[in-house]
Amino acid sequence: MKKSILTLTILCLITAFGCQLSSGQQLKKFDPKRKMSKTPADWKKILTPNQYYIMVESGTEPPFQNAYHDNHQKGVYVSAATGEVLFSSEDKFDSGTGWPSFVKPVDPKKIEIVTDNSAGMTRDEVIERSTGLHLGHVFDDGPADRGGKRYCMNSGALKFIKK
Repeated sequence: MKKSILTLTILCLITAFGCQLSSGQQLKKFDPKRKMSKTPADWKKILTPNQYYIMVESGTEPPFQNAYHDNHQKGVYVSAATGEVLFSSEDKFDSGTGWPSFVKPVDPKKIEIVTDNSAGMTRDEVIERSTGLHLGHVFDDGPADRGGKRYCMNSGALKFIKK
């Protein structure tokens, strides 16, 4: 029984912190090989400090302490950098992780999935195709009846437009 409880606790922690590292730790700094539509200096002039940290430096905001993890209003989520519609409230679900999670993007052509080998692990990073900016990560632990994907996004990379 103790072994089962320990195993369940470990699985819950892995799921809950699937998008985050330890407090204050960044995923990675700007990768000069990453193709972005503007230079980091140009993005710094356009984005807020939090948006820059997330989108250019590939940072991660704290779970449960971000704008959209508990947003249940109808509308669309657009890129904080470009205003492009990326996700819909119709595809949002409560993953229990503390970040806004979606089963799919509105248009798969607007995002790109790249391999992220930072922080001693390999993950699938979601970037905005037109800019090369970091949005979050995608995992294969989403609702099975809706495709099985969990697009775990940073609220700071998105803006919500209410319908």
